[in-house]
Amino acid sequence: MKLRPNSRATEDPALARFMRYLMAERNVSPHTLSGYASDLGQLVTSVWGGDAAPPYPWREVSEREARAFVLSFAQDGSTPATMQRKLAAARSFCRFLQREETILDNPFALLRGPRKAKTLPKVLSVGEIERFLACPRRDYDEGTLDEYPFLRDTALFESLYSTGCRISEMTPVVWGEIDFGRGTLVVTGKGSKDRLVILGRPALEALRRLREMVESLDPALAQEKAAVFLSDRMGKLTPRFVERRMKRYLAEAGLPLDVTPHKLRHSFATHLLDAGADLRAVQEMLGHASLSTTQVYTHVSVERLRDEYAKAHPRA
Repeated sequence: MKLRPNSRATEDPALARFMRYLMAERNVSPHTLSGYASDLGQLVTSVWGGDAAPPYPWREVSEREARAFVLSFAQDGSTPATMQRKLAAARSFCRFLQREETILDNPFALLRGPRKAKTLPKVLSVGEIERFLACPRRDYDEGTLDEYPFLRDTALFESLYSTGCRISEMTPVVWGEIDFGRGTLVVTGKGSKDRLVILGRPALEALRRLREMVESLDPALAQEKAAVFLSDRMGKLTPRFVERRMKRYLAEAGLPLDVTPHKLRHSFATHLLDAGADLRAVQEMLGHASLSTTQVYTHVSVERLRDEYAKAHPRA
């Protein structure tokens, strides 16, 4: 049976301070903050019960309670990745309590979760990417897509593949962050870190055409601080909206519907490395803090080579 987070957990003074610390000093995203709150709410349920009212006596949490918390997820069939995340959240919170001198020892310090199985990111081939990116134009030519959605979707997906950006980095972009002369774009990544990414010719052309159209509709929509990508009703573009648009074009291109916008990022990195790009340059383009995070794409490239070898070599 899955642990339900204690609904009052974040009212606990220590937990509330930890949440403020994550926002102010660690600058975590709202999604990450919500994950921490849920994980630590489950810890409260595991130790004191789902109806326990704060404040909680954190000094009473021993390694035995910590181990029982982690094991509860193994028993309910959680994946190793989920268990590792729960353990990391609890360990981080207890380190915070140690620094505050609320507790003496971290009961999670010596616990180790199960090893995550190494999985290679799934990528689309260059041909599949081209089929996918051609869909908005075909829909427009066939009269099933209006001009603005056609120009927006073309610019959006060309830009995602051209730069390797995450959706969360691309959807807030404003016109002033694009340098059409140099073919570059400044995006804000994880930890509120800005980085410069490169826009290819198709992406730049699509963005130029999009700006020309929105300027003809309303000059305010093309100003430097105006958002580049808008919904059909000219409102804020959400990641969920982008995912729905992508599924439409995947279906039309005959591609798997479980491909996400993040797979364009994986494809971007893999295609660069396949073509001989420098690993550290790709690391910088992706905004990875660690080179080891980028190195997974070298394994993808090797696997693709093995597949081709196995299909073609007479003594494979």
